[in-house]
Amino acid sequence: MRELTVELGERSYPIYIGQGILTNISALFDRAKLSRKSPLLIVTDESVAALHLERVLTLLREGGFAATACVVPAGETSKSLAQLEGIVTAALQAGLDRNSAIIALGGGVVGDLAGFAAASFMRGIRFVQIPTTILAHDSSVGGKVAVNHPMAKNIIGAFHQPELVLFDIDLLLTLPEREVKAGLSEVIKHGLIWDAAFTQWCDENADKLLALDPEALSYALYIGCQVKAIVVSQDERENDLRAILNLGHTIGHALEAVAGYGELLHGEAIAIGMVGAAKLAQQFGYSEDIHTVTKGLFEKYGLPVAIPSHLDTDRIMSAMMHDKKFKEGTMVYIIPTEIGKVEIRKDVTAQQVREIVDLLKGEK
Repeated sequence: MRELTVELGERSYPIYIGQGILTNISALFDRAKLSRKSPLLIVTDESVAALHLERVLTLLREGGFAATACVVPAGETSKSLAQLEGIVTAALQAGLDRNSAIIALGGGVVGDLAGFAAASFMRGIRFVQIPTTILAHDSSVGGKVAVNHPMAKNIIGAFHQPELVLFDIDLLLTLPEREVKAGLSEVIKHGLIWDAAFTQWCDENADKLLALDPEALSYALYIGCQVKAIVVSQDERENDLRAILNLGHTIGHALEAVAGYGELLHGEAIAIGMVGAAKLAQQFGYSEDIHTVTKGLFEKYGLPVAIPSHLDTDRIMSAMMHDKKFKEGTMVYIIPTEIGKVEIRKDVTAQQVREIVDLLKGEK
């Protein structure tokens, strides 16, 4: 089992990564001093519930914890105020109190939804992340939790750090191929923003990662979480450095919204966005090689590198206007300056981004 710590003073917490570590859940909960006297609520979705819920409930109950579950529909549409209300109802019915915890068992949607429920229930109770997707190695670390509004993604949210993140590699072995590829998009992102050597490793080990080789996957998730932990420890509330984690997300979030939260998976949308950021880098005088390497890497992983032609440019731009990163006619945009390094630009105009959107529609 590999272990990392997100260093946030009194709110520091561990990330555990390994194969078969779910069996240690009671001991890890004890280490985090979670209460056996107060009920726990597991939030999961229908797909994950069918695969893993009963086992997690059994392990917790055998360990002396009083655990119940709330199951939501699978998919991005569950990140809504309506589903949040349902979780609050389930928490009240289960008798959760201020010493209780909400456990997110699932991918990024479940983590965001359950985390926001934990942040808002009784003005904040404890929270645990048990990711079941590769993509969630990113979203489960750092405490950003939210639900969507029909006009904008993640616009209703909070910062609420988990008590621990338990990442059992075995839970990833049931993922569909498309989900695997989409999740690896965020793994690659951490290399592109921080670690050129890891980016090269991802290029050389694509076959192993796509085949879910346990050792390669464990290493990749460890490095990805390590980058996220370092950045979050330095800038918890995204006042400066943490913004670099948004590489590809400005265009990516807009594509998700316009496509209706379903046509494009999050990892697919941000892969397109990262190719766009690499194109934009050329306009600021950086090497064309950044675009060549970035595009080639995502193609190697079978990820999209072009905007679907039927998505309307005006609607994409409108969606970006509602993004939290848009201010007074310009955007806060993350631009790669070389592989493994990025800069935060606050002078990117809407017209420049529109040109990139049009270029991405012509990508082959």
